[in-house]
Amino acid sequence: MTYQITAPRTRVHGNMWLHQIFQCRAAETGGIIKRQLHDVEKEVGLGVLIHEVKRRNFRLLRTNAHVIIICDPGPIRVLV
Repeated sequence: MTYQITAPRTRVHGNMWLHQIFQCRAAETGGIIKRQLHDVEKEVGLGVLIHEVKRRNFRLLRTNAHVIIICDPGPIRVLV
């Protein structure tokens, strides 16, 4: 039996965390990004995220436990 040794994942905080969110493919192609609200509050704060979403002309939804960023500045229709 062989085992593969992997390097531990490094955690990214603050501005780097925010930068990574908006550099992902979903942000670049008009997709959706979902993060736990707890993580947003711990890393940058909801206010900072709201500011960055507005700056990019995206939309932000919030549930009890998650935030959902819609990376498309076009109109949104709620169907249900």
